[in-house]
Amino acid sequence: MPRIEPLNDPYAPEVQASFDRVMRGAPPLALFRTLAVSERAWARFRAGSLLDKGPLSLREREIVIDRTSALNGCEYEWGVHVALFAEAAGLTPQEVAATAAGEVTADWSPAERALLAAVDGLHARSTLSQAEFEALRVHFDDEQMLEIILLCGFYRTVSYLANALDLPLEAGAARFPAAA
Repeated sequence: MPRIEPLNDPYAPEVQASFDRVMRGAPPLALFRTLAVSERAWARFRAGSLLDKGPLSLREREIVIDRTSALNGCEYEWGVHVALFAEAAGLTPQEVAATAAGEVTADWSPAERALLAAVDGLHARSTLSQAEFEALRVHFDDEQMLEIILLCGFYRTVSYLANALDLPLEAGAARFPAAA
């Protein structure tokens, strides 16, 4: 049971319109319905969203989001992103599992290994070491570097929300791989 009861259909017209913009016709996620309980929280959350066409490829963006969500123990957000974006991002089942398991294997490109190391560094220390920053710099420009850091921070916040609200996992969303 979520700790704050999400809104239920029918929604106020302005809330329905915002859900339609975000979900593109699909039913709104529990996270969105819960945040919409507070007009301010829902508006601020949408204002911070980074799901638009940004300076990273879909694959790069999803590696950052999946890894950040997994490191924060947020099966809710990890599962939603894996279900909605992993295939389109070209992530293999092994790569998806590795975002949750913590493996940084040789199967990742050098740029992807730099992304994963950056996410790990930001998660562990709230900063990047000089080596992590320089490894990113080889592959990403300033705009992309800022996007990577923003994605990590935003999805840490999303993880806090989903975990603290004890949101039930979405139907059809992926689940963390079983520990080996």
